[in-house]
Amino acid sequence: MQKKIIALAVAALASGAVFAQSNVEIYGLADVGFSHRNDNIAPGVGSKNSIDSGIQAGSRIGFRGTEDLGNGLKALFTVEAGYGLDDGNSKQSGRLFGRQAFVGLTGGFGTAIAGRLNTPHYTFLSTIDPFKAGTVGRYNNVLDAGLTAGGENLFDPVRVNNVVAYVSPGWSGFNVTAAYSSDALGQETLGNDGAGVAAGDNKVFAVLPRYTNGPIDVGVSYHRIKNETKGTQLVLGAYEPKITNWVVGGSYDLKVVKLAAFYDKNKLSASNLSDDITLKTWLVGATVPFGKHAIKVSYTQSKLDNGSSDDGKAKQWALGYDYALSKRTNFYAAYADINNDNGREVSVGDGSNGGTGYQSGFQFGLLHKF
Repeated sequence: MQKKIIALAVAALASGAVFAQSNVEIYGLADVGFSHRNDNIAPGVGSKNSIDSGIQAGSRIGFRGTEDLGNGLKALFTVEAGYGLDDGNSKQSGRLFGRQAFVGLTGGFGTAIAGRLNTPHYTFLSTIDPFKAGTVGRYNNVLDAGLTAGGENLFDPVRVNNVVAYVSPGWSGFNVTAAYSSDALGQETLGNDGAGVAAGDNKVFAVLPRYTNGPIDVGVSYHRIKNETKGTQLVLGAYEPKITNWVVGGSYDLKVVKLAAFYDKNKLSASNLSDDITLKTWLVGATVPFGKHAIKVSYTQSKLDNGSSDDGKAKQWALGYDYALSKRTNFYAAYADINNDNGREVSVGDGSNGGTGYQSGFQFGLLHKF
């Protein structure tokens, strides 16, 4: 039971890595489909139709493996690249292994790894979300306040660079994941140059205690980003911003239906901001499997408070359908609509085309694992 819990926890942190092998494995995922979004995406922009890659899950190719070092100790590694089936280009800002890249050791003490990793925050929420953070129905659509750095949404951190992480052994279904980075957005700096402008590390600390046993999966995630740049405006003109994220959530599998819910609170504070910026988000959802079919539904709502007239809510309804053609191939379809009010500008699965008011869109496609 303990070995099983360790494997499950590390798989969540590393988005599916397998550590029970003694050789190198090539694996991947190919996902492509059709997307439509209505004509309210942005002022003056008509409806958008496109062939997209990675709709339900990001298309990828990876290499992973382990080596038995004896006495229950194993070395492990994973490198994983994202690509687009629609255009053949690399994803994650052109990084060679932008999805993840790490090496580590696993044994009776738990598992320790280092490299570029998915955050505990993201792997936890994407597990709870009935849409697994994919298609137009994904939870991420409304968890957006326009706060980005290094290409990452700071209120929904997905990946972090320069990370060391530890996953504890399991105790009757309970385990803890902890991660630390001294500079999540780049390489560590040398420090202050004497003029008060050189320190620029973006320190991250994350911890996720989680209980997974039978039908129950519950946890509490804490993620903190502390930027130590002095005299530089990185986020909305904020000096030395600190961002904290709390999530509590879980799921319960009744076999005939799997219920899921979470509550997420983000806060940004900075020395030059008179008011904190907060974003509170909650989700309720369900997955109903029957035979080769599965129906998914969710409702997600977020409220942004930044001390201005731009405060507002975004409400999203989503409905999805999966059909398993085999163990490795499935057809999917999804529909979602978002109602923005009072200045919110989030859209159904296409952050490049934000807009106000009512948004809707649908997608369908094919996903194959290899």
